[in-house]
Amino acid sequence: MSIALWSILIAGLLPYIATGIAKFGGPGSYDNRDPRAWLEQRQGLARRADSAQKNGFEAFPLFAAAVLVATWQHAPQARIDGLALAFIGARLGYLVCYLADWPLARSVVWTLGWAACVGLFLIAGVV
Repeated sequence: MSIALWSILIAGLLPYIATGIAKFGGPGSYDNRDPRAWLEQRQGLARRADSAQKNGFEAFPLFAAAVLVATWQHAPQARIDGLALAFIGARLGYLVCYLADWPLARSVVWTLGWAACVGLFLIAGVV
């Protein structure tokens, strides 16, 4: 299996790191009866982690589709892998920036991840 296809799995799992930080990264015990309402009441690091995990789940479908389309269109595998790794790197950077409360840097790395997805479609010849 290619690096890019493994990256789909990694991208799908990355938001759960932020989920764990949101649930266990602050005062008060986690309430599993109504976790979404409980998470909405979080502040500081835990609140940012919750927002980061939501964004991770939002970014995943475009990335997964982009990798699959590029693969199905037989784009050069090395380029697919490189752009997939760039996306994973950007998402890790995004998580760090969100947790550290660096909004400008967060926007920059978010844009890099988005550009990697667009790049995957471009090398596939779809766009």
